[in-house]
Amino acid sequence: MQIIQNQAYARAGLVGNPSDGYNGKTISITVCNYSARVVLYEWEDVEIVLTEEDQTRFGSIAELARDVQLHGYYGGARLVKATIRKFYHYCCDKGKSLHDRNFSIRLESNIPRQVGLAGSSAIIVATLRCLMQFYDVEIPFHIQPSLAREVETKELSIAAGLQDRVIQVYQGLVYMDFSKEQMRGEDGFEYGDYERLDPALLPPVYVAFSAELSEPTEVVSGNLQLRYEQRERKVVKAMGQFAEMAAKSREALVAGDRKRLAKLLNDNFDLRKSITPLAPGHVRMVDVARSVGASAKFAGSGGAIIGTYEDEAMFEELKAALARIPCHTIKPIIMPA
Repeated sequence: MQIIQNQAYARAGLVGNPSDGYNGKTISITVCNYSARVVLYEWEDVEIVLTEEDQTRFGSIAELARDVQLHGYYGGARLVKATIRKFYHYCCDKGKSLHDRNFSIRLESNIPRQVGLAGSSAIIVATLRCLMQFYDVEIPFHIQPSLAREVETKELSIAAGLQDRVIQVYQGLVYMDFSKEQMRGEDGFEYGDYERLDPALLPPVYVAFSAELSEPTEVVSGNLQLRYEQRERKVVKAMGQFAEMAAKSREALVAGDRKRLAKLLNDNFDLRKSITPLAPGHVRMVDVARSVGASAKFAGSGGAIIGTYEDEAMFEELKAALARIPCHTIKPIIMPA
């Protein structure tokens, strides 16, 4: 029996976010310490095996309430189901014939939920890879992130930018340009200009998160989309500034200018704080990290932060300080082994 296994890793937005949803520019890394893993094998029916994230049985009403607080109302099964449907319609639209064998598919993920490390899109990307392999269908590399994005935006009506899917498809360290000048169309999908950078260019980087402070993306992002669409001057200007920070950070990486990169990361967070209300617990994470000399900003929508540090002594001080909040701090593995 053919057994297909694929995985996609957590990601952290290094700089430029949240401008990826507003024709901006970003730099992101994969965090290979955590991943969503999908296993697919031939089966008599098409079957999606439920996981712990799709829990429907609880020890008490309080346990149910706590689970919803930490994980939301939806688990991974709907993401897999939506990916299968989107893949099927893509193949139909492109005239790609599919064999008639069925499959069972199951997933497991250790990516912390709702802290801004892109656990949902990792499930989608890993599932898409399995389907492509099972049906021997090739989808252009630069199209895959856009297809994965539409699983959320069109199949599930979830607001989503391109950044997460790009870094999870390309992996490593990627500079992304979503400006109107760079956006192109192919087969009904839009995509930007994506440049792989050498992870060796990075200074020491940490990622920290707290599951106790998890919040869905829409809570953290608030009404930014509406304000942008209404052309609120402060928001529109900020999105341009975020994009400029990403471009300058790319220059700093190539030049080996660690101090400039650290300042740009701090500026990224300060600007975000100036245009939208942020959860006090999330702000505290940044403040604590900065108190020991590290740079700090949101890694995504909230609940996780990313930054740079100078040496091992600072990392240990950072780790201890964040543990007191409490937060878990790691050194991200940026490329898979």
